[in-house]
Amino acid sequence: MQPFYIVGPTGSGKSSIALSLAQRIGGEIVNADAFQLYQGLDVLTAKPTVTDMERVPHHLYGVVDPSDEMDAATYADLASSCIREISVRDNPPIVVGGSGLYVKALTHGLSTLPHADNELRAALSPFSLDELSNWLQRLDPDGAANMNLRNPRYVERALEISLLSGLPASELKAHWASQQPAFDGIFLEWEREALYERINQRTHKMIATGLLDEVKHLPPLSDTASKAIGIREMKSHLAGESSLEEAIEAMQQATRRYAKRQITWFRREIGFQSICLSSATDAKSAVAQILTMFPHLQPNQNDA
Repeated sequence: MQPFYIVGPTGSGKSSIALSLAQRIGGEIVNADAFQLYQGLDVLTAKPTVTDMERVPHHLYGVVDPSDEMDAATYADLASSCIREISVRDNPPIVVGGSGLYVKALTHGLSTLPHADNELRAALSPFSLDELSNWLQRLDPDGAANMNLRNPRYVERALEISLLSGLPASELKAHWASQQPAFDGIFLEWEREALYERINQRTHKMIATGLLDEVKHLPPLSDTASKAIGIREMKSHLAGESSLEEAIEAMQQATRRYAKRQITWFRREIGFQSICLSSATDAKSAVAQILTMFPHLQPNQNDA
């Protein structure tokens, strides 16, 4: 059974809509949020509550040690296994999340880009960032023109791909991105100011429900886990470097910027159909729209 995808920016109501849909059609939910995979980040990542998880089966929430690194390939292996197991039970898998690359690893499959090469990276290490950027501009001028050349990680990876494959990295990435496999899913859209207000209010709710205490007691984190929005901002406050109000404002701003990037990503993914939401829309009415748009999800048809 093919999964159904619910994607959108942070704060758009994905989890509640997925829960309502799963209850309606007998589905099981598979997480596609990079940070909700981690243990111990419950408040910070707005993870579904224990009560919600008891209502329908939820998978891949809090299953990764926070000291472990994660990437799209590892996620795809975990999620694909879950989806197969759910399908064997003849239940609809519902993939929900906002991590675009993780979702795309499922909808499009993994990119065929060459894997990291330690020997090549060691050979590149003596070069300055300017030298690497100039080299990349010669090998992949289109890619370099659309990249932040002050970010060494981006430059080194693009140069590595170009050297290992013999083709411009941007050409390989464009070929992968241009594939249009068939899949069913929705993208939750909000008027921007309304979404930003939801994000602002959710941040205050996180503070009220123990965010500072959660961040204070975090164990050592992997590079991946440490990128969760709110960790740096709250640690700054806990260290006396900023007031709580300043930390909240910084977290809200970082979250709004992340939401903007997510919106840009998913609008490019034309396989998703959009549902426009507002403060008057609840999960039940959103599910009614979904079932109208995708009648094959209707329980009576599945049971037939």
